[in-house]
Amino acid sequence: MLRTNQLFLDYIEDLYNKKENKGNIVLESFSKGEEMLIQNRKPSRIMLIKDGITKCFFVEENGKEYIVELLGRGEVIGEIELIRNIPCLCSIEALTEVCAYTLSIPYFQSLIKTDLVLNNLLLDVFAQRIINTSSRASYQQLYTTEHTLRQFLELQAQQGIHLSKEDMAAYLGITVRSLNRALKNLI
Repeated sequence: MLRTNQLFLDYIEDLYNKKENKGNIVLESFSKGEEMLIQNRKPSRIMLIKDGITKCFFVEENGKEYIVELLGRGEVIGEIELIRNIPCLCSIEALTEVCAYTLSIPYFQSLIKTDLVLNNLLLDVFAQRIINTSSRASYQQLYTTEHTLRQFLELQAQQGIHLSKEDMAAYLGITVRSLNRALKNLI
């Protein structure tokens, strides 16, 4: 449910602490509810979450929101768009106060060309995203909404996350009305 990546965070913190990288990596704060990246807009920087929780979501043509992932410590955002030279596929919004390392685009591009450690970390991130997406899709197809909701609520409690009903429904890919019905059936 909440994706984290301590290895990537350790890597960026090491870069951040080197004198020669001052200015290329900046620590920024984002308020709860603040959009860090906006769907269909070009990213102005690459970010790596130091602390806090964000939601990665897209809005469908019908205006409905779908939460792809919840991202926490060590998760990188904006890198796919930079690599593919495309606008943001999703929006990223801070669910809590968020502190993130922001990397300038030219600096990140130079790292991609010269840093094998970064490239291996990115390959691992991409592979993990494919696995997570496949697992989540099959899980949602194989189990009832009530079963999925029960698992989701348990994970939410274990990780100390509180989501609104709208966000829970968007994460599960159902309407708030369906969520309310499923919650009532769990009681």
